[in-house]
Amino acid sequence: MDSQTYRVSAYNTSKLSENKIHDDTVARKFGFSGGLVPGVDVMAYMMHLPVEKWGRDFLERGLIEARFVKPVYDGEIAELTGRETGNGLSIELFSRGELCATGTASLPASAPKFVLDEYQQVAAVAERKPVSASSYEEGKWLGTIPRDWSGDAAKEYLADIRKTDPIYLREGLGHPGLLPRVMNKVLVDNAILGPWIHVGTRMQLLSAGKIGDELTARAKVTGNYDKKGHRFVELDALVLGNGTPLAHCWHIAITQPREQAAA
Repeated sequence: MDSQTYRVSAYNTSKLSENKIHDDTVARKFGFSGGLVPGVDVMAYMMHLPVEKWGRDFLERGLIEARFVKPVYDGEIAELTGRETGNGLSIELFSRGELCATGTASLPASAPKFVLDEYQQVAAVAERKPVSASSYEEGKWLGTIPRDWSGDAAKEYLADIRKTDPIYLREGLGHPGLLPRVMNKVLVDNAILGPWIHVGTRMQLLSAGKIGDELTARAKVTGNYDKKGHRFVELDALVLGNGTPLAHCWHIAITQPREQAAA
């Protein structure tokens, strides 16, 4: 098969989120036409193609990278295409006739090994303070408040990302789209953010998570810089399920968009 296609009606799961970039009124102040569908959910849509191609093997050792170029809006159709390349899939997501996300996916022969002890285990901050230069200092280790999606929450999540593939409920597996959500929680659990934007994630899956796993992250801040007036933060982390590494993630976000700084 030279290419795969997938169409999904995008859904903004975060209209009531603390991150007001998902709120229609606030998003318009940042030049968008409405609240953004979260990048982590756009990435979950993109995961449909490699899971369709490689099945459970991808959930156990697949590699996927996603970059978000333009917003995807609630209720609009997202059209995904996965084209075969020499080493996997090249993925594009279009909405409103515009390229909104790009990515790649592949299936390594085996999952790489990571030494858990090389990723420091720290707790999330006891009291979140408004985001500042010291919130995400380069080299700093960050933790998360443990979270699980079990039972009804797991089913609700699958419905939210419009996922009908039976593999998750049939085999009791957690959808890998939950893992970038944990990366977002690294940011949110350690500072009070204004509107902010998830820009991209590269994720090497290491093991198939199970529904109801307690998910945490051990994250190191590897980048914190200004670019075109935006403040970017980059994280390198292991995401764990019940203490077992499920994925190695590189995650990048604009924690303070330019329009906010001007205000």
